[in-house]
Amino acid sequence: MQSPREILGQLWTVAGGEPSALDAVKLTGEEPQLPSSFRVAAAAQASIAAAGLAAAQIWKLRSGQSQDVAVDMRHAVVECRSERYLRVDGKPPPPAWDAIAGIYKTRDRRFVRLHTNFRHHRDAVCQVLNCKPERDEVQAALMRWDAEPFETAAYAAGGVVAMMRSHDEWSALPHAQALAALPPVSIEKIGEAAPKPWPAGDRSLAGVRVLDLSRVIAGPVAGRTLAVHGADVLLISGPDLPDIPWLTIDTGRGKLTSFVELKSEQGRECLRDLLAGADIFSQGYRPRAIAAFGFSPEEAARINPGIVYVSLSAYGHAGPWAQRRGFDSLVQTTTGFNHAEGKAAGVDGPKELPAQMLDHATGYLMAFGAMMAKARQSREGGSWHVRVSLAQTGRWLWHLGRVADGFKTEDLTGETIRPFIEEIPSGFGPLRSVSHSARLSQTPAFWARPAMPLGSHPPQWPVRS
Repeated sequence: MQSPREILGQLWTVAGGEPSALDAVKLTGEEPQLPSSFRVAAAAQASIAAAGLAAAQIWKLRSGQSQDVAVDMRHAVVECRSERYLRVDGKPPPPAWDAIAGIYKTRDRRFVRLHTNFRHHRDAVCQVLNCKPERDEVQAALMRWDAEPFETAAYAAGGVVAMMRSHDEWSALPHAQALAALPPVSIEKIGEAAPKPWPAGDRSLAGVRVLDLSRVIAGPVAGRTLAVHGADVLLISGPDLPDIPWLTIDTGRGKLTSFVELKSEQGRECLRDLLAGADIFSQGYRPRAIAAFGFSPEEAARINPGIVYVSLSAYGHAGPWAQRRGFDSLVQTTTGFNHAEGKAAGVDGPKELPAQMLDHATGYLMAFGAMMAKARQSREGGSWHVRVSLAQTGRWLWHLGRVADGFKTEDLTGETIRPFIEEIPSGFGPLRSVSHSARLSQTPAFWARPAMPLGSHPPQWPVRS
């Protein structure tokens, strides 16, 4: 199996990084860190180190100064579970899941997972099943369905569910085969533009403007990572869009946050104005959904030549499932992780990874891709499109290999995570949260802005110094 340094090296060179830059990186710690048959700790460390190294290289482009980057494996894997360690005014997070979310059996003795944290997704499932949103009623209704027809019907109705598949079953699907040729991060030039000069500033991304149109974990983690290196990240939400408050707090560190209603022409005009002044446009809508509002990659490059446009999806931009909604837990279920973890742990049924690793690793890879594309834009010009997906990250994680006897590893305790916790103020009260694990020697990573409630700021860019 590849070492974490070799994993990082492959990510770096595939994205166009200069191999000699890898000499500045120090990776510490040993696998495994969490009970799992997969190399979740190596994935955490390599993805965070990739983003940290990209920030260091941008600082070198801006200032001529080299710097060292260090990432400790345990700190990295704790950061990839940051939402569970967050405390607001001393209080732990509420239950993470809706009452009917989770695993159920179907008539054909298969397993399906329901994701119902957003009410419209829960309503869609109950509409298909013709039942009340109560666990016993959902289970009874599912015993009248085979797993795959239910999965298809639920998606058609606007729900988000997944049938548990083995990795072999997943790999045989046309969609998995369509993804097989894609790297974990793709960076493509989509238009011509002059190179944009770097704004003044004393941090890697100081003065770089990022529009963040994402929710839940992966996309928001990308924005949080860009913010920790000094970017002006403006999180755009809608006043009526559902959110998961605890995740909004955890991933909102370092960001400004505004409401813009994209269903109105006034809101779309506001976003066009913001886009015209942005450097990076990062979005987590399904591949064609954002285009319906007039913000496709091509349209964004017309509005702002030289933009770096970053797209996150659940199942990737190629193949028959490209438009399918999804979340980390569902992609784990669909692509074979839950089946494989269950087998390795001796469980009769699905078992989740010990972290939302597809989400978190995808978020760091998303930030990595955005920075690599921004660096290329500064040297070569052009408009750029960066694409990542939970399924592509899953394929990358799968091919890192397996950990023998991984479930003999004990989970991390409060004492082991204590060194990685920092106390900071926020608009929600005092936070105890996980600090960033990439340590840069010249431009230390930190969040200059506190997490604030959604819509706390006007939809405008701060003045550049």
